[in-house]
Amino acid sequence: MKYGKISTKIVISTKIIIWRSYLELEKIVDPIQLFKDWLSEAEEKEIRDPNAMQLATVSKDGMPSVRTVLLKDIIDGDFVFYTNYQSRKSREITQTGKGAICFYWKSLNRQVRLIGNLKKVSDEVSDKYYQSRSKGSQIGAWASKQSRELESREFLMQQVKLLEKKYNDDIPRPSFWGGFALKPIEFEFWEDGDFRLHDRFILKPTDVKNEWIAKRHYP
Repeated sequence: MKYGKISTKIVISTKIIIWRSYLELEKIVDPIQLFKDWLSEAEEKEIRDPNAMQLATVSKDGMPSVRTVLLKDIIDGDFVFYTNYQSRKSREITQTGKGAICFYWKSLNRQVRLIGNLKKVSDEVSDKYYQSRSKGSQIGAWASKQSRELESREFLMQQVKLLEKKYNDDIPRPSFWGGFALKPIEFEFWEDGDFRLHDRFILKPTDVKNEWIAKRHYP
């Protein structure tokens, strides 16, 4: 195990003494395995969508934007999500190829942050995931012209009904819909601490696969 809890006594004043456990990481860590361990704990305690993550992108003009998406897979250490390739996020990814991801699990008082480079996954990977989706979600991918102005919800639902009539059970993946993968170049593992004395470790890669150097940072 690459991380653990250590109990310590903190004297805040002559009148206030508290005990708490704090996070400690070894110098060399496999961040993917550590992330999977934390995600597994979140899946047991979060009310819904423990795989929800905030995805930040930036335009070619340097204007940032952020939204919540769902992590659907980790492939060779890359974090994969799916979207409309004509959406704002996709346009910005195409322009800069860079992004940041943040997971926050309130039930665990933990956060994981990643920054890295983004690229499309293969058609084969997108096809496989698309076919695993429900029929309603497959139709939704066709019906939604994501990020573009919509005259009314009634119009959107009319499009859904037309597509339901057009397609039976074998619904092809739209060419304008698929996956992106973020390849991390930095991780941050954060855990809440008393009096805002949080535990914060930033990880940078080494030349050895799955071995990252972890260094504690001020909260």
